[in-house]
Amino acid sequence: MALNYHEVLTTNFGLLGTAAGKWELTAGELKKVETRYGNTVQKITTTDNWAGFSSVSAQKGFAATRYEYAAAQVQAKAIASLLRDAQEKFTDLKNKLESARDDAIAAGMTVSAEGRVAFDHSKLTPGERSAYHHDPDGQKAIAEAVDKWQKHIDDRVKVVTELDQNIKAVLQTAVTDSNKDAFGKGADMSLSGFNAGATGDLDQALKDEKAAREQAAKEAEAAKNGPKSEGGLKITGPDVGASASGQKYGKEGSAKAYADLFHMTADGKYQNGDLTLSGVDDITLGARASANYGMTHDGLSGKAEVSAGVRTLLEGRADYSHWGGAYARTEGFAGGEAAVSGTARWDNLSAGAKAFAGGKLSVAGGGEVAGIGAGATAEGWAGAGAEAKVTFGKGDDGKWHVGGKVGVALGIGGAVGGEFTIDTEKVTKAAGDTADWVGDTAGDIKDGFVGLFD
Repeated sequence: MALNYHEVLTTNFGLLGTAAGKWELTAGELKKVETRYGNTVQKITTTDNWAGFSSVSAQKGFAATRYEYAAAQVQAKAIASLLRDAQEKFTDLKNKLESARDDAIAAGMTVSAEGRVAFDHSKLTPGERSAYHHDPDGQKAIAEAVDKWQKHIDDRVKVVTELDQNIKAVLQTAVTDSNKDAFGKGADMSLSGFNAGATGDLDQALKDEKAAREQAAKEAEAAKNGPKSEGGLKITGPDVGASASGQKYGKEGSAKAYADLFHMTADGKYQNGDLTLSGVDDITLGARASANYGMTHDGLSGKAEVSAGVRTLLEGRADYSHWGGAYARTEGFAGGEAAVSGTARWDNLSAGAKAFAGGKLSVAGGGEVAGIGAGATAEGWAGAGAEAKVTFGKGDDGKWHVGGKVGVALGIGGAVGGEFTIDTEKVTKAAGDTADWVGDTAGDIKDGFVGLFD
């Protein structure tokens, strides 16, 4: 709701400073509670008198509770800082509005309590008043001056209204859990707790809020302009090549060689607002060998693979913003292949091995809702070979993966596999949208009850 002239000039913005002081006191009291909790309740799990699975579970739960106490302090201090900055900005704009009013009065105008500007006839002498009534050009000049001063004052009020609305959005963001330490990144185990990532820098928060509005406007404009599609067909071959690089700057070393007789890729993408449909068809006939290895501060990793034959892949996907999606894929292979891989990093543990000669046909499908996904694979084998793979941790796509696959064939056989994934970025966005929806709905319900009783 837009503010008016009277509200701006009569509001005591010093109360924002008073509220900021209360929030700072709240942060101090929360610090006392956190310290007392750590020295009493949480301390129980650090002694030798409690061990086992229940102790491990309690350690995580107690750490999560203490995390929320600390996050509440960050949030309280951020709100205090935002309110103090808001007081300063509102007071400055109020002073500018008062200055604009004084300038208008000095220029021969009157300004009512509601902010309406008019020409001050009381300052005219009888002769000047008579000349004014008989001078159309003078009346026009005065009317233009009144309009100019009215716009000047209205613009000052408009700036205060815009600041008020932006600060409201900033405060709402400050009390929404950013989940910056959730999903294994820290002790945070609540998706709707206190905001440990709250910022008390109002200028930066206003910039972030503006950027978010601009991005939303771009997305809305893109949706308004209608659907878009893109895609293409690429055919190469025969082609041969080889490359090798050593490990450096924390990157894995690699070596690969390939000989493709034929390679075709056709892909397409259709986008309409938040909905994206995509597909790819890929066929390769040839041989290749590759190896990767790495030893960094994050851990160890290595992979070696060799294969020869024909591969086909056909996949389709449907995604709706960060809320969810689904995919279906079928793959075929005829030839021979062997591979071994392993990773031991702080955020990933995986191992796998396979050897096969013959033909394979596989189908896979899965879906994702609010960043949490699941998928399954089934394969039919005609030939001889075996495969086993297990994965737990963060993948190259930024998602957390938990899954495995096992297969064997002596003539006729097959393989089955499954996987669960968590995309922390999408989960965070979905949680934020849900919190906004819950807040808006609660506000609507409250307004409805207030209106009913009124």
